[in-house]
Amino acid sequence: MVAKISSNTSLFGTLLYNKNKMDKEEAKLLSSKNVYERADRLFSMQTTIKSFEPYLIANKRTEKPIFHVSLNPNAKDILSDEHYQDIADRYMEDMGYGNQPYVVFKHTDIDRIHLHIVSIRIDEAGKKLDSNFENMRSMKICRQIEKYFNLHPATKQEQQAYSIPTKPLNYKEGNVKQQVGNIAKAVLNNYKFQSIGEFRTLLEKINVSVEEVKGLKNGKPYHGLVYSALTDNSTIMKKEKIGTPFKSSLFGKSINMQTLEKHFEKSKQQIQDSKTKEYLKPILVKAMQQSGSMDEFKLLLKEKNIEPIFRQNEEGQIYGVSFIDYQNKTILNGSRIGKEFAANAFHEKFADENKVLTILAEQTKNKIEFEPDFIVPLFPSLFEQHSTDYEAENFAKEKQKEEEIRKRKNKGRGL
Repeated sequence: MVAKISSNTSLFGTLLYNKNKMDKEEAKLLSSKNVYERADRLFSMQTTIKSFEPYLIANKRTEKPIFHVSLNPNAKDILSDEHYQDIADRYMEDMGYGNQPYVVFKHTDIDRIHLHIVSIRIDEAGKKLDSNFENMRSMKICRQIEKYFNLHPATKQEQQAYSIPTKPLNYKEGNVKQQVGNIAKAVLNNYKFQSIGEFRTLLEKINVSVEEVKGLKNGKPYHGLVYSALTDNSTIMKKEKIGTPFKSSLFGKSINMQTLEKHFEKSKQQIQDSKTKEYLKPILVKAMQQSGSMDEFKLLLKEKNIEPIFRQNEEGQIYGVSFIDYQNKTILNGSRIGKEFAANAFHEKFADENKVLTILAEQTKNKIEFEPDFIVPLFPSLFEQHSTDYEAENFAKEKQKEEEIRKRKNKGRGL
C-alpha cells in the first residue's frame, strides 16, 4: 500500500475535490469519524465544514492546516468496504489522527480502488499535530498495515512513486554534513534537471538547500555552491535554514558547480529524447481545466504522480512554478514546458478562481445555519451546547445578551 500525503490550505477546496468525484459517480462516502452527519447519512459539505470549524478557529497560524492523504492498496487486493474502513481507521490512529475529525472517501475513478481521507492538523485545543518526517512515519505504518491485513506489499518502485528516493535530512540526528552530501548526491543521481533553481526545489523537499556563490579568489573568478540544512515542517510556507552552511568543495567534486553543469546538459538531452514535455502538456491542460483552486489542481496532478511546486510572496502572488514528474524522475519549470504553464498564467487563473471559491465557501458556511434539522451530533464536546438546533441556540444566546444589557441599563437608571 502506498500513501500520498498533501498539506492543503483550503478545507472547502479539498472537500469539493472529493464531492466532484462523487457527483461523477467516481467516488462515494465510505465513513467518517468525529464529524456531524445528516440524518439521512448522505455526505454534506455544510455539516462537514461545521465539524472542522472549531479546530480552524482555535489555530489560525498554521498555513496549511488540512491533512489529505490517498491510500493505495495493490490492485490485486480484493477488499470489502468494511476492510477499507478498518484500514483507514488503523492508518489514521497510527499517524496520530485517531481523535481528529476525518472523512473517508472510496475512489473508483482509476483501475485501482483507493481511499482519500480528509482531516485537520490542529487538535481541539488549537495545538498543531506533529508533521515532522510524516512521510517516513507513513511508509513505516503502510508496511505494518500490509502485514496486519495480509495485503500485497508495495514494491520499492511503488513506494518511491511520489517521493524522492532518499531519507530526508534530520538535523537532530547530527552528522549534518554527511547527510547533506548524501542527499545532494542521491538527487543528482536519480533526477533530471537543468538549473540550480530546479535542483534547489528538489533538495528543499528533503530539507536541504543550495545557493550559487560568485566572486574573486586570489584574483581569479570564483563560481561555487553552498549547501545548507533546512528545518523540517510541511505545514509552513517556507522552510528555514539551520546550522552552518557547507561549501561544495568540502564534498570533493561529486556535487560541485562543474559537475552540475555537466548534469544540466545531459538532462536537457534526456528530457528531449524521452519527450517528457509532450507527456506533461495534456495532463497539465486537463488539470487546469478541471480545477477550481490551487489545492484541487495539486490533487488532480497527484493522481498522475506529478507535483506542482508554487512559489509565492507574502501577498500570495505566484512568481514561480515547477513540476516534479515522479514517474519520469524529472523536474521542469513551468515556462520550460510552455508559456501557458508559466507563473503568470497560474496567478491569473487562481487569483480569480480562489475569489470564487471563497464566496462559495462563505455561502456554504451561511447555508448550514438554515439546515439545523439535518445535523446529528456525534461528538457534542466540540460545542458548549449539545442541542442540534443551532439556529435556536444562536437566537437564545442573542436574547440572553439583550436581556443582560437591558438589566445593566435599568440598574444604571436605578430601576
